[in-house]
Amino acid sequence: MTAAPKIVTHGCRLNAIESAAMARLAGEAGLADAVIVNTCAVTNEAVRHARQSVRRARRENPNARVIVTGCAAQTTPEDFAAMPEADAVIGNREKLDPAEWRALSDGDTHAPMRVNDIMAVRAASEHLIDSYGERARAFLQVQTGCDHRCTFCIIPYGRGNSRSTPVEMVVREARRLVDAGARELVITGVDITSYGGDLDEPATLGRLVEAVLDGVPDLFRLRLSSIDGAEIDDALFERICGDERVAPHLHLSLQAGDNMILKRMKRRHDREQAIALCADIRARRPDIAYGADIIAGFPTETEAMFQRSLDLVDEAGLQYVHVFPFSPREGTPAARMPQLERPVIKARARRLRAKADDAMRGFLDRLEGRTETAIVESGGRARLGNFALAHLAAPAGAPGDVAALKIGARRGGMVEAHPI
Repeated sequence: MTAAPKIVTHGCRLNAIESAAMARLAGEAGLADAVIVNTCAVTNEAVRHARQSVRRARRENPNARVIVTGCAAQTTPEDFAAMPEADAVIGNREKLDPAEWRALSDGDTHAPMRVNDIMAVRAASEHLIDSYGERARAFLQVQTGCDHRCTFCIIPYGRGNSRSTPVEMVVREARRLVDAGARELVITGVDITSYGGDLDEPATLGRLVEAVLDGVPDLFRLRLSSIDGAEIDDALFERICGDERVAPHLHLSLQAGDNMILKRMKRRHDREQAIALCADIRARRPDIAYGADIIAGFPTETEAMFQRSLDLVDEAGLQYVHVFPFSPREGTPAARMPQLERPVIKARARRLRAKADDAMRGFLDRLEGRTETAIVESGGRARLGNFALAHLAAPAGAPGDVAALKIGARRGGMVEAHPI
């Protein structure tokens, strides 16, 4: 087995998947002794943490080559190239190109900053990994990039425009992963609900989900990563509501609960549409659980506007809320809007997290006494279809096995579960 370099990953699940791909590519290129820092640019805090990781990588590995990549490296490559701790900076396209890793391994230092125009990239990268993490779960990266320009978001400038992998290639990859033992596949990307519009034969995410479910009958469960409710097509809606192999869990990119703030964010939905979507799906699939991203302290947000975000947790019936205190990103329209004081932003984020914690506890408490089917993970845990994590009171099989569980009491951020 090829030795792999040490990789420090920041940010989203997509970054984690790509880190696994880079580990293989860099290892095969002979860079097993390198340290790769895969950065995130979603907030200023994320960029600060990335810079700290680069410094720490050099301090803890004085003789290793330190290579910086990811969204922060793509959007501000000069800043990372100027760090004395960094030996090379490569962009988001370059980090998945085997030739780039071979060039670095061969000692090519002519261009220590290898970052090209991500907006000029027109094709998605091929799948480069079999899975990420345990045998229980594998990931299908079906899309990358984003064509939307939300006023707070720097990610399109790190990932480029939306680029999709053709349906037949995704289905082939899905079949191979399931044949290799994966029980759950997670469809992931930067903006997966925009899937397919750029293909020679245009498709939608619903069409893709249909093709995977119909073309891979042995697949136990299909899970969707973060989606934009404004782009859910009819086929996708029907599969979410009516196909039990689609996990009863959706993570929605909501961002706020006030219509004026949503408009200033340049989102494509309003509060009423978000609440109606959650209610419509729940009416047909009562076991559905919802997650959401919500930003606290967006520019111009008043206390009344923020209260509507707090209320959205109850009105949409959210269980998993990811809270982001607003952080202005240079180059985005929101950074030029009237800013709130940092103490106000932090206080609102704390209040929203407290609301989210209450919602999560109530959700887990309501699971007690139910019988659920879960996929066993390592460490004596299992993951329910609604994304709740269960602590197994007794062994229920090896990672990847499917187990019927009787749900017991909440235990911190998970539930106790007894194999049936």
